[in-house]
Amino acid sequence: MRNALGLMLASVVAAVVIAAGGWFYYSSRADQAAPKTIAARAADPLPAQAKLAAKDDVAITAAIAAKPAAAAPAPAPAPMPVQQKSTCANPNALGVSRVVEIDTTGGPGFGFDHFKQFDFLTDKEVVLTFDDGPWPVNTPAVLKALADECAKGLFFSVGKHATYHPEILRQVLAQGHTVGTHTWSHVNLNGKKMTEQMAKDEVEKGISAVKYALGTNPAPFFRFPQLQHNPAIVSYFGTRNVAMFSTDIDSFDFRKGATPEKIIETVMTRLDKLGKGIILMHDFQKHTGEAMPALLARLKAGGYKIVQMKAKTTLQSLPEYDEALLKDLKVPTSSARPIGSVVQTVSQ
Repeated sequence: MRNALGLMLASVVAAVVIAAGGWFYYSSRADQAAPKTIAARAADPLPAQAKLAAKDDVAITAAIAAKPAAAAPAPAPAPMPVQQKSTCANPNALGVSRVVEIDTTGGPGFGFDHFKQFDFLTDKEVVLTFDDGPWPVNTPAVLKALADECAKGLFFSVGKHATYHPEILRQVLAQGHTVGTHTWSHVNLNGKKMTEQMAKDEVEKGISAVKYALGTNPAPFFRFPQLQHNPAIVSYFGTRNVAMFSTDIDSFDFRKGATPEKIIETVMTRLDKLGKGIILMHDFQKHTGEAMPALLARLKAGGYKIVQMKAKTTLQSLPEYDEALLKDLKVPTSSARPIGSVVQTVSQ
């Protein structure tokens, strides 16, 4: 009996010892696996100077609510910014009253001397057009006069001249004017010895030359030299989607004995009679450049407004004429890429 009672007492003591040891083991393991965390101390307040600097560096956009507020609905998307007109340094400039975009599909014609269909100008509106450039001194003189009045024009470039002075033609485009074409060599496309193929060659080589000079495609706008409209080319332009330009008001600035005063009087007399129109001038002519400042002043004084014509698309030259032009100019084909795709200003 005593032996049995002693055995039972020993078993109870052993169980208590084992339980206490197990508790100590698992308690120590838990302390190793998940160390106790200590609450972070509140940050010291910024000194007054530091707060001022933070305020200076960060723009305050809203006050912080003292208590959490109910979630507000998401703000509506901001409207797209309205594109502003380019500013002009001259507050009293003639400027451009409106810009019209021309869809040249099918080869429309403009200028009532030859084309009567599209009467898009309203009273007192004019389009300034210039033929036969680019040319040293004369074209820059026209550009300066236009820039001084923040006015824009439409330039019909002779292909050969474009290859002579590409830097001038690029100035025309860079200043926001529209650049069209005017054949390769300003030949009369209705000449007696002119075949249809010869006329096409004159047109397409001129397009390739202007593209080469600009480093980009010109507008699909064309004016026939001497306003001689070759019927076959008129039809051809319908397939090439090239708009043709005649005129309403000829300045006759190319005539012998033309002076700036005569040019201005010729234009204004005709314009005051018609009330509006497409004006034909030549940036190839010296007296035209000289007449431009006074002519623009007369237009402004008379209440006339400038309309700029732009094309909906550009005119892609034909590869065979591009190649022929480069061969004639003895330009390596490796240099056929426009300068803008080779050299770009990345910092200035």
